[in-house]
Amino acid sequence: MRLLLALILLVTSPTLAFAHTGHGTTMTLLAGLSHPLAGPDHVLAMLVVGIFAAVLGGRALFLVPLSFLAMMIAGFALGVAQIGLPYVELAIALSSVVIGLAAALKRPLPLAGAMALVGSFALFHGHAHGAEMPAGGDALNYALGFTAATAMICTTGVAATRTLRRLTGRHGANLVRAAAATGALMGAGVLAGWI
Repeated sequence: MRLLLALILLVTSPTLAFAHTGHGTTMTLLAGLSHPLAGPDHVLAMLVVGIFAAVLGGRALFLVPLSFLAMMIAGFALGVAQIGLPYVELAIALSSVVIGLAAALKRPLPLAGAMALVGSFALFHGHAHGAEMPAGGDALNYALGFTAATAMICTTGVAATRTLRRLTGRHGANLVRAAAATGALMGAGVLAGWI
């Protein structure tokens, strides 16, 4: 009951932190490391990518997060080149909902399909990073930073999911599905402006 109450409070509380504001002109390795952590939309999406990878298991454990990273870098390059993508913020917010639901429903999905799903959303996440690059910013160090932070958050999602399964035995699968559904619900909260 306490967990449900905490979740309701979290989803219904507005936030003043937005991932895509306040960069100024400092595009360094440290700025890149901190950027994905600055907004709930990015953190949430990367955690559900990790959960999704762990739910799928096998080669998806590393290929799904790697596809997210690769397409995020491609999106960053598009953003730096000022090649526009439509509905970037909407796609970022939807990523948690869609990937979280895919993990919660645990429908059979070929590995290539899972990689394409997370990769398509990652393109928008990367584009947001790149489009905000000020002229003369250190794109390489900034990209290295946010790629490392993204990998860390995805890995945290994988590790937390595997640990939850191991510690909870036969109830683990249901708890993981509940965690994924919570991620989708929180993504809906981002979409609604509550988070």
